[in-house]
Amino acid sequence: MNHAELLQRRAVMVERHVMGRNIRAGRVLDAMREVPREEFVPKVLLEFAFDDLSLPITGGLVLQRPSAVGVMLAALGLKAQDSVLEIGTGVGYVTALLSRLCASVYSVEPQGPAALAAMSTFARLGCHNAHVRHDSGAEGWPEEAPFDAIVVHARARHVPQMLKNQLAEGGRLVMTLGDDPEVGELVRVTRLPGNQFRVEDMVDIGTELVLGEAPHVGAHAGAIWRMPAGAGKGRGTAAADTALAGQVAAAAEGFDSVDSADLEPLLQRMGDARVVLLGEATHGTSEFYRMRERITRELITRKGFSFVAIEGDWPDAVQIDRHVRRQSTSEEAWSGFARFPAWMWRNEEVRGFVDWLREHNRQAAQPVAFHGLDLYSLYSSIDAVLAYLDRVDPPTAQVARQRYGCLTPWQSDPASYGLAALTTRYRSCEQDVVKMLVDLQQKSPVYIGQDGERLLDALQNARVISQAERYYRTMYYGSRVAWNLRDNHMFSTLRHLLSFHGADSKAVVWAHNSHVGDSAATEMSLREEYNLGHLCRQALGSSACQVGFGTHGGTVAAATEWDAPMEVKTIRPALQGSYEHLFHACGVERFFLPLREQPGTKAMIDGLAVPRMERAIGVIYRPDTERQSHYFDAVLPRQFDEYIWFNETRAVTPLPTKVREGLADTYPFGV
Repeated sequence: MNHAELLQRRAVMVERHVMGRNIRAGRVLDAMREVPREEFVPKVLLEFAFDDLSLPITGGLVLQRPSAVGVMLAALGLKAQDSVLEIGTGVGYVTALLSRLCASVYSVEPQGPAALAAMSTFARLGCHNAHVRHDSGAEGWPEEAPFDAIVVHARARHVPQMLKNQLAEGGRLVMTLGDDPEVGELVRVTRLPGNQFRVEDMVDIGTELVLGEAPHVGAHAGAIWRMPAGAGKGRGTAAADTALAGQVAAAAEGFDSVDSADLEPLLQRMGDARVVLLGEATHGTSEFYRMRERITRELITRKGFSFVAIEGDWPDAVQIDRHVRRQSTSEEAWSGFARFPAWMWRNEEVRGFVDWLREHNRQAAQPVAFHGLDLYSLYSSIDAVLAYLDRVDPPTAQVARQRYGCLTPWQSDPASYGLAALTTRYRSCEQDVVKMLVDLQQKSPVYIGQDGERLLDALQNARVISQAERYYRTMYYGSRVAWNLRDNHMFSTLRHLLSFHGADSKAVVWAHNSHVGDSAATEMSLREEYNLGHLCRQALGSSACQVGFGTHGGTVAAATEWDAPMEVKTIRPALQGSYEHLFHACGVERFFLPLREQPGTKAMIDGLAVPRMERAIGVIYRPDTERQSHYFDAVLPRQFDEYIWFNETRAVTPLPTKVREGLADTYPFGV
C-alpha cells in the first residue's frame, strides 16, 4: 500500500469512526489523519489497522480503538502551547498524537521494554517533543509540573490527588473511573481557582473488545463483520440461488414435527458444549418455543445441564424457579411476566416446559434451575433487595431504602430519569446504587450462612439495579451504548450463574437470534454493537454452541407499538435475497442444518457464507416497513453453529394475564 493509499485509509477511518461519533475537534481530527496508526500495529494485524478495534500488542499492551482515542483527546481541549502529562505510554500511538497537538509531552510507562520501543518509534516519526520515562506513574512527573493537561490510560476508582496537584490552574485531566470492572465512566477533572476541582462525566466506557483469537474458536473467529471481496458477485442470482438451495436440501436433516424430530445427530454435534444458546427469529412463534423445549429436555436428561437462562427479568424468573424446585404454588409461579410483552413468556408453550421441569425435579438428585438474564426489572429488583435485607439485616435495609430512594421520582417512567440525569436537572443515582451493590458483596460472607440461594437472588437484583440505572441513563447516548450494556449484563449474569452452580455446571440459554448469534458476523458490528453470543464465543470458544431459528411465513404474536395489545399477525413471505427466501426455495418444510463443516458440505457452507439479508421480528412487527424494520445483513455460518427451519409457523398461545399492582418498569429498547 503506497503513501497516498495509506493517507486515504486514515482519512476514511477518521470520518467513519471518529467524526461518526460526533467528534468535531478539528486539530484532533487532523492529527489522527496525519499520525500513521499502522506504524503501531503488528504486521500480522495490519488488515485491521484502520478498523475501530482495540488491537493486542506484545507484552500485554493494547492499541486503543480510534473512536475511544478521539473522544479522550477531544475532551482534553488541547492548545498548541500546552504541556501534557501522559500516564501509560503503551505502544505510543496516543503519545504521537499528543506530540502533534501540543508543545511538549511527558509520558510515563511502567514496562521498560515498552518505554524503549516507544522512544525508538518517536525518533523514527520525528516526535522530538515527546519525552518518555520508565516509571510506575503513581507519582506523575512532578519536576515538569504544572501541566495544562493530563491523560491517564489506566482505570481507577478515583482520581489520584498526586496527579490533580500537578495540574495548572485551568488544566484538564481525563481518565476512566468506576467500581464496576465491566463498565466505567470517562471523566474530565478541571482545576479551578482556589485549588478547587470540577468533575464532569463525559461518557460511559464499556469493556474493550480486543481483537484476537479466542481459544478453540477456529474457523468461527472474526472480530468484525465485513463484506468479503467479490461477495456481491452472483449474489442473489436465480441460477446461484437454485444451485445453493439444492445443496441446502441435500445437507438438511428433515423432520415431520417437533415431537417426532430425531435429535440424535444434533446432540452429537453439540458434543460437550457447556453453554447451548437456543435462538428464535421472533418473540411469538410456537414452533420455536416447542423445539427449544424438546432440545432442552434432552440436554437436561441426557447431558446433565444444570439450569435454563432466559431473555427475561430476574425477579419474574425467580418465581418460576421456586415453582420448578417445588418451593411455591403454580399461582405464585405465574405472578411474574405480567407486563408488556406478557405473551413472550406467559404462554402455553412455556407453561408446558415449566410443568415438565417441575415434574423432572421431583425425582432429580440435583434440581434444574430457571433464571432470568435481563435488566428491565429496576423497581421489582429494588423491592426484592429490600425484602431480603428486612429479613437478614434490618439496619442495612434502612440504608438501602435511603440509597434507592434516589430513583423513586422516576417509577412511572424510568426513561425520564435517564434524560434528567443527562441534562443535569437531577443528580445521577449511580453512586448510590453502586455503593449498595458493593456493601452487599462485602457482607456476603456474613449472609451466606443464612441462605445461599436467597443471597444469590439479592446480589443479582442489586446488580440488576446498578446496570438498569446505567441502562436508562445511557439510552440517551444512543442505542449502541444501551444495547451493549444490556447484552454485557446478560453475559455477566450467565457467567455469575455458571460460577454459582459449580465448575461442572452447564447452561441452556433461550433468547432471540439477535442476542444468541455472533454479532461479529452481522452488520451490528459496523455499529459497534456486540451481543451475548459474541461474548460467549470469545470466552468459551467451541464450548458454546449457538443455534439459530427461522421461518418463511405463517402467523406470529406481536404488537404494532410498544405497550400496545398483542395481535396475531400474518408474517409476510420472505424477501428475495434473504436466507429465509433461500431456505423456502429448497423445498424442505422443516429441517436441522449443521453450519460447522461436515463431510460433503463445504460448497454449501461457502455458498451460505456470502452475506445475505436475515429477518428478525421482536415484540413489535411492522409488515408495512418490513425491509427497513426487520432485515439486516449477516453471514449465517459465522453467526450460528446450527440452524433450525420451519417453513410455516403459528403464533404462541398466551396465558390469561392479570396485571400486578405497581408501575411499569420496562422500556422499548432492543429486541
